[in-house]
Amino acid sequence: MFMLLVIIYLAFISLGLPDSLLGSAWPSMFKGLGVSIDSAGIISMIISIGTVISSLLSDRLIKKSGTAMVTLISVAMTAVALMGFSFSNTFILLCIFAIPLGLGAGSVDAALNNFVALHYKAKHMSWLHCFWGIGASLGPIIISFSLVHLQSWNAGYRIISILQFILVLLFSLPLWKKIKPPTNFNKKESKQQLLSKQQLLSLSGAKQVLFAFFCYCGIEHTVGLWGSSYLVIIHEIPVATAASWISLYYIGITFGRFLSGFLAIVFQPKKLIQLGQLLIALGIIILLLPIHGNLILAGLFFIGLGLAPIYPSLIHETPANFGSEYSQSMIGLQMACAYVGTTSIPPLFGLLGANISYRLFPVFLGILLLLMVLMIIQLYKKVRTQEGN
Repeated sequence: MFMLLVIIYLAFISLGLPDSLLGSAWPSMFKGLGVSIDSAGIISMIISIGTVISSLLSDRLIKKSGTAMVTLISVAMTAVALMGFSFSNTFILLCIFAIPLGLGAGSVDAALNNFVALHYKAKHMSWLHCFWGIGASLGPIIISFSLVHLQSWNAGYRIISILQFILVLLFSLPLWKKIKPPTNFNKKESKQQLLSKQQLLSLSGAKQVLFAFFCYCGIEHTVGLWGSSYLVIIHEIPVATAASWISLYYIGITFGRFLSGFLAIVFQPKKLIQLGQLLIALGIIILLLPIHGNLILAGLFFIGLGLAPIYPSLIHETPANFGSEYSQSMIGLQMACAYVGTTSIPPLFGLLGANISYRLFPVFLGILLLLMVLMIIQLYKKVRTQEGN
């Protein structure tokens, strides 16, 4: 059981590694590719569309092939796609390799989230996503190292791809089969029911939680994709420095999830979500203040720290909110809506920034936060009403 958790944690490192690369590397990429700075939104959109598709199909893929096979294939696709990125010298090639990069993320994300939600306590869900944060934090550091010491963003992608191929070896099926699954694993898995998307949307609180995930990923990925550009354009911070500074944002997410794993032993997920929302608000307020230099780091760090408990807490609540028999289908739909937010919101800010001003960055994040808070309040009201019936 312990070894199985280790393998799952490593899988989430592999999920996090690619997520922060594009935003960190883009300020040094777009001129050489001969495209505008807002073109990053197109690549991000392609990746996210692939992830949405694989998330929506995840319940059926997992039912047919199993969690182990889905994990192995997904990580392998990611490794191949990142190697393709590292050898790309045109924008079109990046768009082509963005397709398998997106398809490789959705199913494994839904599979492992549901697996942990069903079989492990809330603290393990927080620590699971903490390992995603480790991967996401390493990405900008590797890109910054490549820009400073290797004079190339391509080398950073190549390093990450090699790490992914190493993880593919660790996820080999014979190793997975030797590990004993948690108690009652087969019983819980056999109870999973496949529902249509219309049936899932009819569940009480479903629409609210889906929109909350949409807003959450909008905040997380807007900061990840445009945070570095915001620092460079508005605060005139050097490109390599901005790339390394964004790693502090991901470190905030990582540290926050490590900490929230312990807090989850004492506090209910709802309280952790509320604490996270307050910290995000604090980070946004700091970005709105007329400050420069190192103080900006505090704003990015607090936003990352606040995001930390929200996603894993909402995921872990899925079986309790909607029924364990529907959790795999519901988590797949939640992942899809999360990635719709990833797909649409960062490109939207890219357009606003390019056509109006990148100074709108904290205001844009504040609007998303307000919408997310309202949706989560409505979610818990509907869940309480359903439990009372």
